[in-house]
Amino acid sequence: MAIEQYKDIENGEKNTRIEELEKPFIDQHNKKVDESEEDEPETSGEKGSIGMVLLSTAVAVCGSFEFGSCVGYSSPTQSAIREDLHLSLAEYSMFGSILTIGAMIGAITSGRISDSIGRKGAMRLSAGCCIAGWLAVHFAMGALFLDVGRFLTGYGIGIFSFVVPVFVAEIAPKNLRGGLTTLNQLMIVIGSSISFLLGTVLTWRSLALIGLIPCIVIFFGLFFISESPRWLAKVGKKREFEAALRKLRGKDTDVSREAAEIQAYIEALQSLPKSRILDLFDSRYIRSVIIGVGLMVFQQFGGINGVGFYVSETFAAAGISGNVGTIAYAIIQVPVTLLGAILMDKSGRRPLLMVSATGTFLGCILTGTSFFLKGQGLFLGWVPILAVSGVLIFIASFSIGMGAVPWVIMSEIFPIHLKGVAGSLVVLVNWLGAWAVSYTFNFLMSWSSSGTFFVYSAFCALTVIFVAKVVPETKGKTLEEIQASINT
Repeated sequence: MAIEQYKDIENGEKNTRIEELEKPFIDQHNKKVDESEEDEPETSGEKGSIGMVLLSTAVAVCGSFEFGSCVGYSSPTQSAIREDLHLSLAEYSMFGSILTIGAMIGAITSGRISDSIGRKGAMRLSAGCCIAGWLAVHFAMGALFLDVGRFLTGYGIGIFSFVVPVFVAEIAPKNLRGGLTTLNQLMIVIGSSISFLLGTVLTWRSLALIGLIPCIVIFFGLFFISESPRWLAKVGKKREFEAALRKLRGKDTDVSREAAEIQAYIEALQSLPKSRILDLFDSRYIRSVIIGVGLMVFQQFGGINGVGFYVSETFAAAGISGNVGTIAYAIIQVPVTLLGAILMDKSGRRPLLMVSATGTFLGCILTGTSFFLKGQGLFLGWVPILAVSGVLIFIASFSIGMGAVPWVIMSEIFPIHLKGVAGSLVVLVNWLGAWAVSYTFNFLMSWSSSGTFFVYSAFCALTVIFVAKVVPETKGKTLEEIQASINT
């Protein structure tokens, strides 16, 4: 009992110390924001030149486009690759799912890499890995080179998945940050859709070469854009930090106030105690961990990567042209993702998640029913209609909420000193789930096509309950208010 009391006291002192360190920075930051709203001239960094910001963002989100291209590659190419290289179902399942293993490792190491060699350095490394991976896939004559290439592209997009949104958020002025950061998810969807569409008209080797284009754009585009000023400040490169900030905001813009705020943030961040993975299990943070991990588990085990990686084969199994279904799948993703981005700050996170999960549940039920009817030889004329409707409802519903909202909530629910370690845990869980679903999908479909989608529908139904009972609404709240609502 005495030991337990001592640990409680020790944890309490540590938490009090964290609050003491965070509070002055929060108060100082809020004060500066208030002053800037009242006194800041129209020629400030918020109103200055945004040309370099837009160029830098355009180069960075090519990494998001590459992410989508890699994810979308395996679906339209499955039958052709298996036929040309005589791959078994198990071999192709390994090829499809090993992307997520590489991405998981890339995501885990991305924080340390981007802190060591900079945001631009991390993106250049990622582009190089993806180029090597696509070339390995293009020249593959068997399963080994296919898997090595797929793993390398996975590692590359794992780094992209972390560094692109971080880089964009760090270079954008506050009045443009929300709009520019939503481009990350949008470009992932566009990359996936274009990969689906091109896969219906190009050979799988040619499609692999198309995947090189965004990497080449990134590789050369990085020579013309600025490094993240916040990273430069963090590593103590004061002269380069001020030059980069001035380049991003315009040479005639007064950046002194923004530079001071960034320096204050960096100093406050560095004064906080270094967090450990065990800190996540403190009673103050355990609910945040449950929310973040739970959302990622339900996002993946609803079946998105199984459906997305092998959608053409799913349509073919239902008796529909794989190309027709893939084209419809690709076309519907982009506008629905745009709609979700618009609704996120209007309807709120929780309602959007619940509507999205309900839609994925309905989509899985319809698709599972179509396969059940086909297996029983009943209402065969309805089977293709139900299958197409179910898959399209599923992907539209996922795109409007379950795709992006869990990542937004994850970035909001953890206190500043735990964001790094908590983010690594959540990303790890997400990619583990992605691997499990993408690897087992073909085997589950061989076991029972209808049963596969009914299992996914059960997870979708549980998602609705989880969101309703556990997930707080974060719309319109400060990070401090979110923390208070979670811990009550």
